[in-house]
Amino acid sequence: MKKLIKNGMIVTASDSYKADILVENGKIALIGNQLSEAGAEVVDAEGKYVFPGGIDPHTHLEMPFGGTVSKDDFETGTIAAAHGGTTTVIDFCLTNKGKPLQDSIDEWHAKSKDKAVIDYSFHLMISEMNESVLEQLPSVIDEEGITSFKVFMAYKNVFQADDGTLFRTLEEAKRLGGLVMVHAENGDVIEHLVNKALAAGQTEPIYHALTRPPEVEGEATGRAAQLTGLADSQLYVVHVSCGQAVKEIAEARKKGYHIIGETCPQYLVLDQSYLEKPDFEGAKYVWSPPLREKEHQDVLWNALKTGVLQTLGSDQCSFDFKGQKDMGKDDFTKIPNGGPIIEDRMTILFSEGVKKGRISLNQFVDITSTRIAKTFGLFPQKGTISIGADADLVIFDPDIERKISVDTSHMAADYNPFEGMEVTGQPVSVLSRGSYVIKDKEFVGEIGSGSYLKRARFGERKENQQELYQN
Repeated sequence: MKKLIKNGMIVTASDSYKADILVENGKIALIGNQLSEAGAEVVDAEGKYVFPGGIDPHTHLEMPFGGTVSKDDFETGTIAAAHGGTTTVIDFCLTNKGKPLQDSIDEWHAKSKDKAVIDYSFHLMISEMNESVLEQLPSVIDEEGITSFKVFMAYKNVFQADDGTLFRTLEEAKRLGGLVMVHAENGDVIEHLVNKALAAGQTEPIYHALTRPPEVEGEATGRAAQLTGLADSQLYVVHVSCGQAVKEIAEARKKGYHIIGETCPQYLVLDQSYLEKPDFEGAKYVWSPPLREKEHQDVLWNALKTGVLQTLGSDQCSFDFKGQKDMGKDDFTKIPNGGPIIEDRMTILFSEGVKKGRISLNQFVDITSTRIAKTFGLFPQKGTISIGADADLVIFDPDIERKISVDTSHMAADYNPFEGMEVTGQPVSVLSRGSYVIKDKEFVGEIGSGSYLKRARFGERKENQQELYQN
């Protein structure tokens, strides 16, 4: 059925204006004033914003880690995402050394098939670079439409790749039109600091942060940036958490290196002191990179405002406090890393960013949707409100005041890291390709209705890739 969204304030990365939107066959058919209501379901968005659907570029749904599996799968995770205004997620597909890349991709397709309620795509982890991997990459790009590849610089003896693997991946990405993503922490130094802490009997959650200081993130970020410049390639730094990493990205961009930076809502509003909560409650806040001292928050907000950082991911990787996080009761290294973030990503940025004057409304849309679509080969199908684009739309009430709580969230974990935080603004209704997923704050979607998205090579869509590096 056609839908006519009337009286809303349309907000894109570049414009804000009042107009009506006609949705037909899953696409935006017309935008204008006083459009005909004939044969259409009329949706009154008076007093509300209409945003393009959010895109979360960083999720770990049903991911094995530390002897367990993250709590939210592609069903619960995408339902929660939709409640938060997100209509597309890009999940990380883990690989195994010596095994065909397609095996891992098939595993992730099996995890997501008939479960996702919004559209989704995959990034692919690269843990080794050899002739076999080189032979497989073209088909991964051409047949699967996976054009972004993640290299871990941390988690030694688990995920960590060496610098040679990172550099060769950068070279291949340049040749094939891929985008390299890095988890930038110095895993060798972290392992040494962790061993020292454990030998000294320092086992509490706070030592997760103290053994992963901001300097190891800054060093790894700078190293990855220099290798990117040497390869004349392109790099996306995930979950930037500290001033040291921001500085390295800013300096690399000034040199003309093709570096894109992402941060996450947890680093904008939570700080290292949360890991010191008594009764092991600090374990709820164990993820990597760790939360930082409060002074880093202003640096991150300023980096978003000025364009040194361009995107916001959730790094969604939820584990129950009871039964999963408490695996590390006597050893912080055994606490599964990650938290339930996916649902609150957009509201926190709106409430703490737009409402408090840290970023503009148009920047909010750019950071949560448009820039991500352009970076990862989805624009203009996703990430904007324009004729012919997918009708992924969020009707957002900017005046709702509420407290975040596990009791009202839709993620599967038994806690919410933002518990009790007062926020302003909430998605009221969310459409994915023209169909309601959320209507009047209730889930009305269809399990399995989400589509897998094949993405374009880096820089192939309409936007000139150089725009991605302009602050």
